[in-house]
Amino acid sequence: MHATASPTMRWNENVPGVIATSHQRSLSYGLCPSAQPDVSPLALNDLKLLIERNRMLHLHALPAMETLYQQIVNTHNMVILTDASGVIVHSLGDADFLEKANRVALQPGVAWSEQSRGTNAIGTAIAEKAPALVHADQHYLAANHFLTCSAAPISDHQGKVIGVLDVSGDQRSFHKHTMALVRMSALMIENQLFAATFEEAITLHFHARPEFIGTLMEGIASFTPGGRFLSANRNGLFQLGLSFSALQSHTFSSLFGMPVSSIYDHYRTAAPGLLNLCMHSGVRVYGRAQLRLAREVQAIASGSERLPASPPAAPAQSVQSAQNARRLSGLRYLNTGDPQIEQLIAKVNKVLGRDIPILVMGETGTGKELLAQAIHNDSPRGMGPFVAVNCASIPETLIESELFGYEDGAFTGARKKGAIGKILQANGGTLFLDEIGDMPFGLQARLLRVLQERMVTPLGSGKSIPVNVELICATNHNLRERMARGLFREDLYYRLNGLVVKLPPLRERTDLDTVVRKILATESNGERHSVSEAVLAMFHRHKWPGNFRQLTNLLRTAIIMAGDEVEIGLQHMPDDFLDDIDVDHDGAPAIDAARMVAAGANLEEMEQSVIVKSLEAHGGNVSATARALGVSRNTIYRKLPHLK
Repeated sequence: MHATASPTMRWNENVPGVIATSHQRSLSYGLCPSAQPDVSPLALNDLKLLIERNRMLHLHALPAMETLYQQIVNTHNMVILTDASGVIVHSLGDADFLEKANRVALQPGVAWSEQSRGTNAIGTAIAEKAPALVHADQHYLAANHFLTCSAAPISDHQGKVIGVLDVSGDQRSFHKHTMALVRMSALMIENQLFAATFEEAITLHFHARPEFIGTLMEGIASFTPGGRFLSANRNGLFQLGLSFSALQSHTFSSLFGMPVSSIYDHYRTAAPGLLNLCMHSGVRVYGRAQLRLAREVQAIASGSERLPASPPAAPAQSVQSAQNARRLSGLRYLNTGDPQIEQLIAKVNKVLGRDIPILVMGETGTGKELLAQAIHNDSPRGMGPFVAVNCASIPETLIESELFGYEDGAFTGARKKGAIGKILQANGGTLFLDEIGDMPFGLQARLLRVLQERMVTPLGSGKSIPVNVELICATNHNLRERMARGLFREDLYYRLNGLVVKLPPLRERTDLDTVVRKILATESNGERHSVSEAVLAMFHRHKWPGNFRQLTNLLRTAIIMAGDEVEIGLQHMPDDFLDDIDVDHDGAPAIDAARMVAAGANLEEMEQSVIVKSLEAHGGNVSATARALGVSRNTIYRKLPHLK
């Protein structure tokens, strides 16, 4: 990130000189072009350690990889993530191409540095610290000539290469736009990593054209609460026109011509617009700041930009920001093929950034908070805080202070110096009120007042504070019924009722197979797990009363039970799940095949078990059992001789 020659990664178009230089390096490593490469990956435990060492990279790269793969699916390609040394950490790809890729060890746990594989896009991108395209016979090893590969390095906030994003495929499927997609996806990952780096900072998103703020073209720069420069992303360095080392001596004031306290004052207003800034070069830019502050910092309040004597403490508040969001976080990622979900996302996309409240309906466990987080991340407020409050989980005596905050001495047991409430924590971002239908009736009037006036008055304070939040609410109740029973205010309902969307329960969705694959990819930490056809058939039969929460916990447990086994089978299923499957829709015992297969039973034992269960269900009546099973009485006696 230290280079300032271009707003995007410099790319040499792979002129012959670059490939020739890489071939020279490959020769110096003692590699023979005709050699057969080593195809043995890291042991499973070593791969797990590798993923853990690259946890942040892996976490923030997965959504970008999924999005990138969706753009190239069914083109005989795969998306690859490596660490800084070129060892593959994770991959996604078309099944037909993955089989070919495995022949040359293009798989997790295998090193693709130039030292190991000679000239190839991953290794050459690391060596050159720049995007690299290596096509067909440009690869040093003849075994790799069937490949076409486009790779871009991923750098951290200090400009150090920490990984590589690559698309590799059959050289016959080469497309000139692939490199552009890879570079954009790598830049997206860099920006996500950058935003998650500083726990307590003022982060400015800026560009000369306001419409570019919130896009990959924006510059991003972070400063301490006192205004000292911390770091900038690739486009930020380009727009500032200074190197990373030169910027270390600068402050917000010296770069943008105003004290850092001005930002704080700006976001105290009820509806702050974009900042209008003048850079040290005289160029005017627009900006939007994200204030991630664990406490109100005196240096900001006083307008001073003196550096703090010691590093600021990490935030103690449970504010979930977009940068620390769950891995399954984007609206596009949530669109897994179900028509109901596709329509829901299309509706939500139309109101993003329009200051229209969204009310999410759905059963418990259908992913209401996940949808809210995705809406926030895709909105113009995506770099601001995302604060979730479960109105049903906080005691009625505490929910008021949790939401609105309180002053010192506001009530017995109150924390010294008071506490900022959840609503103020969400200022500049999104407030998600889950289970809004369970909010105490008396508190609903206060919430309505905040939404109408955009002002918050902490408990024990006579001072109102301006607040600017986007509101998303969720409930599993029928709010109209609660209004009729006098449990929910009608005026609040119509204030929240901007766009109402309903998440379907898992049992009504048509994309269960895709959902299972995505959850497995997320929960298995880079290991390749799949479920057997028998297990998948069970999943389709199950009613899923706990919806996604139940499915996720079930798969997480099954992954652990499977250990080194790639395929998750019936034997890895928890007993309570098998018990649920063993009961049919009428509540009568069903065929216990699942449990018996898991225990290794043979066909005869399974038949006997079915007959015994049916006999129990029919009170020992052999004739009724025979009719229910569609067999003769003699068959029952033959299978269970002790009945004679």
